[in-house]
Amino acid sequence: MRIADEGDLPAIVSIYNSTVQAREATADTVAVTVESRREWFRQHHPDQRPLMVHEQEGRVVAWVSFQSFYGRPAYAHTAEISIYIATACRGRGLGRTLLDEALGLTRQLDIKTVVGFIFSHNAASLRLFKAFGFAEWGRLPDVAEMDGREFSLSILGKRVNP
Repeated sequence: MRIADEGDLPAIVSIYNSTVQAREATADTVAVTVESRREWFRQHHPDQRPLMVHEQEGRVVAWVSFQSFYGRPAYAHTAEISIYIATACRGRGLGRTLLDEALGLTRQLDIKTVVGFIFSHNAASLRLFKAFGFAEWGRLPDVAEMDGREFSLSILGKRVNP
């Protein structure tokens, strides 16, 4: 993985948008634009809350981000992690590689706790995080509505650097 630069934003957005229709990884119901994600991109700082990309054969095929949790000073050592992988690269162990590498950065990022918000029906992502020792710390039942159906959100967490 490497730190993303603004030139990676179209690929990041494309990968993200590839998950919208599946209704498994994001609560966005329509594709986002590069322009709408610029401010989000700029909020990632490499030394605290990085946005990283993974390339294969010179193409960005996945990204990982750390975001501050809840925006209050007392949560400064807690970060939310997100992992998105291009459709053609899913199911090949890349998520495991990316999560392992990202968790390896937490000490230098001064992160003590990592949380993930995962749709409760996203079995593959839940399995991945649980394989790395994340536990379900909460569940918000039927909080998302998409296509006339309700979906629950699982909150997974792990203390990484107590």
